[in-house]
Amino acid sequence: MSDFKWRHFRGEMILGCVRWYCKYGISYRDLAEMMLERGLNVDHTTLYRWVQHYAPKWKSA
Repeated sequence: MSDFKWRHFRGEMILGCVRWYCKYGISYRDLAEMMLERGLNVDHTTLYRWVQHYAPKWKSA
């Protein structure tokens, strides 16, 4: 998974967040809160960047 090289979080976690955002259309802040409840402390702006970067690749696959 070279797409995730130098990322702070594992690729599975990043793609899971991107999938949830795209599938359910929740806000980035709500998604950040959901992740915090699951033990993953990630900022809403980081989630935004992940979606901008990975969603086009994920949807085209």
